[in-house]
Amino acid sequence: MRLIVARCSIEYSGRLTTRLPQGVRLLMIKADGTFMVWSDGGGSSVKPLNWMTPPTVIEETAEGIVVRKLKGEERLDIRIAEVVSDSSHVMDSDAGLQKDGVEAHLQELLADAPGWCGEGFRLVRREWPTDIGPVDLMCRDEEDGWIAVEIKRVGTIDAVEQLTRYLARIRRDPAMAGCQGVLAAQTVKPQARVLAESRGLRWVEVDLAELRGERVPALSLFAA
Repeated sequence: MRLIVARCSIEYSGRLTTRLPQGVRLLMIKADGTFMVWSDGGGSSVKPLNWMTPPTVIEETAEGIVVRKLKGEERLDIRIAEVVSDSSHVMDSDAGLQKDGVEAHLQELLADAPGWCGEGFRLVRREWPTDIGPVDLMCRDEEDGWIAVEIKRVGTIDAVEQLTRYLARIRRDPAMAGCQGVLAAQTVKPQARVLAESRGLRWVEVDLAELRGERVPALSLFAA
C-alpha cells in the first residue's frame, strides 16, 4: 500500500463533475488498484472524500496523478502542489474481521439451520472466500439459486454496504451472476432495511433464544 500526504486539488469527472480545492490530504493507493482520498475531521474521518475501485489505471505525471477506470469515463485528476510524505508498505493479507462472540454464535447456529434465513435455504459453505473477505454463509435456495448471507449482531447501513461489495465480487463469476443477498441480524436498523430493499437485498431478524429453541420462533423476512 502506498500512502501519500500532499497539498493538492482534485477534480472528478464521470457520472458527474466535482472539485476539491487545494488542501493537505492523504492519498491511499492499494495493491489491487483501489484509490482513495482522505481528509481529517468531519464525515471524511470514516469515509473517503473521493475513491475509485478497481480495475483502474493510475498514471503519475509532472503535475500529479491521474486515476482512470479501465472501462468507462470516470477519472480523477489530482494536481499536487507539495508532497509532504510518500511511503509504501507491505500489508498482511487478512481473512477479514473476526466476529465477536454473538456474531460467531449466530453464524454457527444459522449454518446448522439456514432455513432461518429463507425458506428452503441449504448451506453450501461457511466463510465463502472473496478477494475482499469471506461471506459468512453461502447457500442455495429452493430453485437452486445462490444466496450470500452476511450475519451481524446489529444490521446497519455499513452491513448493507459490506454485503453489496461481496455480491459485486461474487457476481463476477458468470456461474454466480444471479447471486442474491440476505442480511441476517438480531436487529436490523430501519435505515438499513430501506437501503437493503432499494438494492434488491433481503433482510431477516433472528434471535439467539429462538435459534436455541428456548422460545417459539418468530421469523420476519422481507423481500425487495
